[in-house]
Amino acid sequence: MAGFSTRVEIEAPPDRVFDHFVRPDLLVRWMGDYAALDAQPDGAFAVDINGVIIRGRYVRVERPRLIEIAWGEAGNPLMPPGSTHLVIRLTERSGGTLLELEHRGLVESEAAKHTIGWPHFIDRLRAVAAGRDPGPDPWRIAPPIG
Repeated sequence: MAGFSTRVEIEAPPDRVFDHFVRPDLLVRWMGDYAALDAQPDGAFAVDINGVIIRGRYVRVERPRLIEIAWGEAGNPLMPPGSTHLVIRLTERSGGTLLELEHRGLVESEAAKHTIGWPHFIDRLRAVAAGRDPGPDPWRIAPPIG
């Protein structure tokens, strides 16, 4: 199994960044066009990202420092709903937040897609969490990965 991990600085406090993973209205500002979230252990996690139907559940929710989500894609036998794990760690740093994101349990072909996708969406998260408008997602019309 493969995965993707990254560490980025975000110009916003951990509480604000955390909210962008647990509040549907905030999640869709940077990723997806529909979200239904029940941010508690074993609560539902559902987001539609430019036609990709992500389904799973929250595994751990420890405000404001840790979120773990069992993540997968409806209709994708290589990554069925809940089959991979997304772990988000948030640490306060110099008035902002260090975001550490690890997506593990991916098969090689899915890891390749996520290596392209996560940086795109994290850049959008960095903008919106800092109070900037990331604009419409250009991938909504023409996603670079299939």
